[in-house]
Amino acid sequence: MRVIAGSARRLKLVTPEGNDTRPTQDRIKETLFNMIQLQVPGSVFIDLFSGSGGIGIEALSRGAKKAYFIENAANAVKCITANLKTTHFEDVATVLKQDVVMGLRNIHEQEADIIFIDPPYHEDLYERTLSQLSAMDYVTENTLIIVESDVDMDFSFVGDFGFEVRREKEYKTNKHVFIYRKEQ
Repeated sequence: MRVIAGSARRLKLVTPEGNDTRPTQDRIKETLFNMIQLQVPGSVFIDLFSGSGGIGIEALSRGAKKAYFIENAANAVKCITANLKTTHFEDVATVLKQDVVMGLRNIHEQEADIIFIDPPYHEDLYERTLSQLSAMDYVTENTLIIVESDVDMDFSFVGDFGFEVRREKEYKTNKHVFIYRKEQ
């Protein structure tokens, strides 16, 4: 896995061993960042269930001013830390080794611009995470929430938390869902 574009372009990233994490494939990551390229520069980016940190590091490489990485697995946190050192982004990154719900409570920003959620598929983590995000003041009507999931997952439940799906991009086996807070 590597950084695709920006200041850390072509640098290789380490990933946790085993099947506990699924790094987003380079071509899917490239497609995603092409879709959000105008929103990334100067943004506060939050990478949830970070794994190797590849998504948040890609955002930093493309000009995000700050990134938060929330990950609970010790071996994954070691990879994130090593990757931040390799890419020289330690000064603009905060790594929280915590459960996502607790980690979200420890972010004290005025506004988060982009939040990326990629939990283990087929668990209740989507609902738990969106429920917690709905209570966070830094999630505004301008905050873009991107969820990576299995291609068959239904996100009609997001309305229960005050969100709405504005776009979906499907790939072969997974998809990206673009969610915003409903306008009042």
